[in-house]
Amino acid sequence: MKLYSYFRSSAAYRVRIALALKGLDYHYVPVHIARGKQFEPAYAAINPQHLVPVLEDEGRLLYQSLAIIQYLDETHPEPRIIPTDPVERNRVRSLALIIACEIHPLNNTRVLAYLTDTLGVTDAQKQAWYAHWVTTGFTALETRLAGDARTGRFCHGDTPGFADISLVPQVANARRFKVDLTPFPTIVRIDAACNELEAFRRAAPQAQPDFEG
Repeated sequence: MKLYSYFRSSAAYRVRIALALKGLDYHYVPVHIARGKQFEPAYAAINPQHLVPVLEDEGRLLYQSLAIIQYLDETHPEPRIIPTDPVERNRVRSLALIIACEIHPLNNTRVLAYLTDTLGVTDAQKQAWYAHWVTTGFTALETRLAGDARTGRFCHGDTPGFADISLVPQVANARRFKVDLTPFPTIVRIDAACNELEAFRRAAPQAQPDFEG
């Protein structure tokens, strides 16, 4: 397998966690988003969206982080990341989608760049925008996690899975942008439990070959 990734991309971070949880080896291909490498013709031919991650498996190109993770769960089903029961599967998918659909798209690099470079918002306004959408999404997520007996050491029971894979990169980003996480003790607790595991530590931005401090 070959993973086109960028150390700071939370979407690529999700796929790295899934690969690590499943113990799958892959070749890391850095695409430096901050330097515009995603727009170079060679990478544009791989992904016309100019985004990471892309996973190449036996010559086939796979796109979109959550779809890639579901592919990995279907092709390498042990350990299971997504439950087989339809109701339980809906729960973990819906938790993951709060992050991947409601928080992340509003706060990713190209959106923040558009706010400052095109719309001319100040850094303080950009920070307020970022914190607002993280806080809005995390408030709903915290309520669901704290109020459901199916939440265990991790988002769904005592084994890390699909929801945790989405959660940890978003918490890392929230900390990088100095969002106050005090109102979200369940989220903070689960994040800490995940980061005790080798798979999550191996997938972290600072462990990647293209990491820049």
